[in-house]
Amino acid sequence: MAIIPIILSQTSAAPGATPSLDLQQQQRSTAILPYPKPHTVEQVDEYFGTQVADPYRWMEDIDAPETKAWIDAENRVTASYFEPLTFRAPLLERLEALTNYERFSAPSRYGTRYVYAHNSGLQNQSVIYWTEGLTGTPQVLVDPNTLATDGTVALAGMSITDDGRLAALAFADAGSDWKKIIVRDVTTGADLPDVIQWTKFSSPAWLLDGTGFYYSGYDAPPEGDALKALNHFAKIFFHKLGTPQSEDVLVFERADDPEIFLHAGVTDDGRYLILSQHKGTSPNNSLAFLDLADAHAQVQRVIDVADAAYSPIGNDGTHFWLYTTLDAPNGKVITIDLGAPAREHWKTVIAESTSTLEGVSLVHHKLIASYLKDARSQVEVHAEDGTHLQTLALPGVGSAGGFGGRREDTETFYTFTNFTTPGVIYRLDLETMTSAPYREPKLLFDPAAFTTEQVFVTSNDGTQIPLFLTYRRDLVRDGSNPALLYAYGGFNVSLTPAFSPTNIAWLERGGIYAQACLRGGGEYGEAWHEAGTRTKKQNVFDDFIACAEWLIAERYTSTPKLAIQGGSNGGLLVGAMLTQRPDLFRAANAAVGVMDMLRFDKFTVGWGWKQDYGAPSEDEAEFRAIYAYSPLHNLHAGTSYPATLITTADHDDRVYPAHSFKFAAAMQAAQAGDAPVLIRVETRAGHGGGMPVRKRFELAADTFAFFLHELGCA
Repeated sequence: MAIIPIILSQTSAAPGATPSLDLQQQQRSTAILPYPKPHTVEQVDEYFGTQVADPYRWMEDIDAPETKAWIDAENRVTASYFEPLTFRAPLLERLEALTNYERFSAPSRYGTRYVYAHNSGLQNQSVIYWTEGLTGTPQVLVDPNTLATDGTVALAGMSITDDGRLAALAFADAGSDWKKIIVRDVTTGADLPDVIQWTKFSSPAWLLDGTGFYYSGYDAPPEGDALKALNHFAKIFFHKLGTPQSEDVLVFERADDPEIFLHAGVTDDGRYLILSQHKGTSPNNSLAFLDLADAHAQVQRVIDVADAAYSPIGNDGTHFWLYTTLDAPNGKVITIDLGAPAREHWKTVIAESTSTLEGVSLVHHKLIASYLKDARSQVEVHAEDGTHLQTLALPGVGSAGGFGGRREDTETFYTFTNFTTPGVIYRLDLETMTSAPYREPKLLFDPAAFTTEQVFVTSNDGTQIPLFLTYRRDLVRDGSNPALLYAYGGFNVSLTPAFSPTNIAWLERGGIYAQACLRGGGEYGEAWHEAGTRTKKQNVFDDFIACAEWLIAERYTSTPKLAIQGGSNGGLLVGAMLTQRPDLFRAANAAVGVMDMLRFDKFTVGWGWKQDYGAPSEDEAEFRAIYAYSPLHNLHAGTSYPATLITTADHDDRVYPAHSFKFAAAMQAAQAGDAPVLIRVETRAGHGGGMPVRKRFELAADTFAFFLHELGCA
């Protein structure tokens, strides 16, 4: 399971305001900030002959009284910083206004019923509705807002039977990755007695007749250790409705390797159980099949070597269409037959393209192939034999996603968005191949006031890095504009144009929003991803530095006006920038970041990230590379670091919050300049998923108040 890319909310003051150019506002002393003075311990670890101190190791016990006392003290310091910033209230008000618009997800059909999500504007969590037919009266399936008064219980997954009769609903508490699954009768809203615990990173896969489902689960963690304990040896179970979880049948496991993630799926015709296995966050996987029509069938390991990515698209009996990167790092479509599964019988139906094939669906006997061309969507439609039929006309330059459905369906839905277009849902008639808006948000701003351009920045080794820039049309390139540079750069994740109402608030103030597509991501296929992994991770940081230097050289902004931001793996990126180029920018927000790169694999599912980062305690070359950039280990006393806001949450069981705790304590101790080093620890929140809107508003208001103050713009 990859680290989720956090695209952080941002906000600003009233529209039309222009930033102050009084740089004297930046020269304020932070001596009044009473940072706590945490004690240190004599902890030293040895890696391949190198002694590495870890003086804040005690902070890894996040529930210890001394850790909680330190967190409380740090939150008081952070609150004291924001208290005199009177412009924060207008930031919050503007953010609420821009977010208060009706939003829908694309509908999915189950039998005669359609299911979709809806948010009236400021609801903490979206409500799931169903209708009988596409135009039927909406009925509530689940309203997560009724589950906790503070909005911290979220719907984290949903699987519905083929006939739309039953729904398996997965709930997450306080942002944790752990899910509890219940089963609900869609028609009556009544819950069945079935409850499944200790599952994560998977969705239930129903039998065609709805009598039970398959799911991926883990052994229960030790009491009190649910947010910290390592998660090993995933297993696939079958749950028969009406029976307790203790009677669930173990269907498949990989006892040979504790670091294998398992995912189960059932084909649309109900005949096959598909078992996908991948190690850590590697995109490569193996596939096994079980014929559910044969009570005596054994699991058939069709693809037993994880030498590429293999993703089933659909099937016609034993004939399967698969997406794969085998000998095609940009992706292609092949067919295999379970009756003759040897590789010499595989056939390519859609060959690899110069663009990156992100996904393929099989709907109305057509293969709908979604590509990325320079990080922008392009959709091609093919016949089942691979014959190209047409290129789908999209509404503009941006990101299109969806295109779900079954092989026999005559329609599909997709969402289109870009930096200034909220998600518009389109219905595509697959018989006439015509698209029409199905649901379109009402704009609360003037998109014509802004423009987006894409440029290509040359990194230090000559690689061309795509960079999207969005700003007001009246922007003057004189170096005085506040700019926010955001990136991720990891885990094969692609950053494409996407709408954020809080970005609009930043743009309204004359700010530039710059989004960089760094190596390590998936924008140009697997080769691009691998170029930013393991011992080549420094490429990611070099790409980001090149983008920052380009923005300054081209006079879009200047160092005193440049802020950087990233979350999760992007938080690691920001941490590396703070230690490698503290001279390049004025302010930084490192959110839920991986900061202790020598111990990331010691908590929850951190071991899975070794596929991207390397194994610091197992491979000397990878240790040397990691140690050279690990943010925690490259802080140096006496350095003037930029103004830094570190954000994390007490229930983050994806990136363990001790990463941020240790980094904040060490950075505060090392800071020689006037700029503040703050940490903000959210309560009853996790890695970002399912966070209630009120908490998002508060976090965004603090983040942008911090940026505007430190850039001298408020």
